[in-house]
Amino acid sequence: MCGIIGYIGQKKISPILIDGLRKLEYRGYDSAGICVLSQGELKTIKRMGKLEELAASPEVAKLDGAIGIAHTRWATHGEPSEKNAHPHLDCQGNIAIVHNGIIENYQVLRDLLLKEGHKISSETDSEVLAHLVEKFYQGDLLQAVKETLLLVRGAYGLAAIHKNHEQIIVARKGSPLVLGLGENEMFIASDVPAILEHTKKVVYLNDDEIAIVGQTDYQITNLEGKEIDKKVEEIKWTVEQMEKKGYKHFMLKEIFEQSEAIANTLRGRIKDGQVKLSIDFDVKKIKRIIITACGTSWHSGLIAKYLLESIAEVSTEVDYASEFRYRSPMVGYSDMAIVISQSGETADTLAALREAKERGAKSLGIINVVGSTISREVDSGIYLHVGPEIGVASTKAFTSQVVALLLLTLYIRQQKGMSLDKDLLRDLSDIPEKIDQALHRAEEIKKIAEQFKDSKNFLYLGRGLNFPVALEGALKLKEISYIHAEGYPAAEIKHGPIALIDQNMPVVFIATKNNLSEKIISNMQEVKARRGIVIALVSDSEEKVEQIADYIIKVPETKDELSPIVNSIPLQLLAYYIADLKGLDVDKPRNLAKSVTVE
Repeated sequence: MCGIIGYIGQKKISPILIDGLRKLEYRGYDSAGICVLSQGELKTIKRMGKLEELAASPEVAKLDGAIGIAHTRWATHGEPSEKNAHPHLDCQGNIAIVHNGIIENYQVLRDLLLKEGHKISSETDSEVLAHLVEKFYQGDLLQAVKETLLLVRGAYGLAAIHKNHEQIIVARKGSPLVLGLGENEMFIASDVPAILEHTKKVVYLNDDEIAIVGQTDYQITNLEGKEIDKKVEEIKWTVEQMEKKGYKHFMLKEIFEQSEAIANTLRGRIKDGQVKLSIDFDVKKIKRIIITACGTSWHSGLIAKYLLESIAEVSTEVDYASEFRYRSPMVGYSDMAIVISQSGETADTLAALREAKERGAKSLGIINVVGSTISREVDSGIYLHVGPEIGVASTKAFTSQVVALLLLTLYIRQQKGMSLDKDLLRDLSDIPEKIDQALHRAEEIKKIAEQFKDSKNFLYLGRGLNFPVALEGALKLKEISYIHAEGYPAAEIKHGPIALIDQNMPVVFIATKNNLSEKIISNMQEVKARRGIVIALVSDSEEKVEQIADYIIKVPETKDELSPIVNSIPLQLLAYYIADLKGLDVDKPRNLAKSVTVE
């Protein structure tokens, strides 16, 4: 979950490393540190809290050298502290490492090292790596890192430097790392944004690969020493795409980018009344679909279940990726596993993908990041093409995931020889315009947010396709405002949650027009009878609900299959404005990280 940046070249190093960490702040962190090889010594500076605490240090400004690594840490083993922050050094101060991931057998390794006389100063699992490299070092840093990694069990994105070597050793297993290729300089990072300002030419490491990186060249091998020839990729994103462009937060910018983002997801995929996708296996042979994902992506998977079963007529299950591989899933050769991940690096989703493939299932990824691990391991995939999403709480990636899953649904129906709903295809092509219309109501939603910024609890209710939208609306509010919120199928409130409703409980109903409208109005009346506060999300032409609800949010009317896309917009805005009015850091909510690369 943490950020790694490394540099070897001829430029002033501290601004490159600090700015690289800034570009990775969205991943979440509680401390930061930097280590530079300067005048034959490894000079290390670490600080608690925000990156600016490190950047403002006079010692950082004085750092001068050609090789360095830096890190932002999100605590897993050991509390947030300078002692536990990275980079970690060996006993002699000759070796420095930064590490993302979790070393599962660190306690055994730690005990072994302590018996051998190593002085371990932190509570982290990561520090054992520095001492293991020291233990095996015989003049060859690459070999020492290899021997270290053969001992450890767990996940790692690792970078190591030694004061006697003008090189960086990097290795990856389960936690992403990318090499950036410059002119007489090289970069390493846990994510592309850290290096995008300097180069667009990158090489992605796969699991169990290790690289020796010099100023002008690099070599990648596996842990057995076999050289691997890797493709150099070119990043299509621009630095400008990652800037706020006048918006107060990245999250608000990304909410307002959704019409463009969805247009990009749709581009070239609907033509002459047909859905055009490049799927590298015969979907007609698929008897069952299993969707695995985490968090917001799981909610898009729940929406897809409704679509796949009603439109494509394929039995579909949706599983939390974190639970999937631990329940001996019944998956076989006639199944397709759809894995959904904005980053393409989500550890639990990647593990679920590998489990499904091992059991014989075909695999398909719904991913935003080209070149990510999941994109390379699936049999086929659909890229979202929405550009970088920096805000931790996903917005444009979520709605684009729903669009991509609907395209897949229609494609499967088409490949099975069943006719497509031409009106649905037309309305899907027009959905960016409906999103713009929903966004024009932002100021109205902000006024509602002002009334509820001090609330302690929220309830979100929806039915059918909009039940997952209720879950997603509640998650957005929890993530960034820290207000307790729950999503439920509206009919389920009688089975427990209705006990919570009183005059202080705001209840958000997703009540846009569909075949369940009368039923959700009945649920609304149940809440009003118990003095609950009703905030209703309704279609433009709706009149009945206005007589019941305390607050109304209107969205343009659309087909039910498309309603989750449009209905998500005001819920994102409501969560955003409540959090902003509370004075919270919307883009970097506490305890959360953008890309969850540990289990």
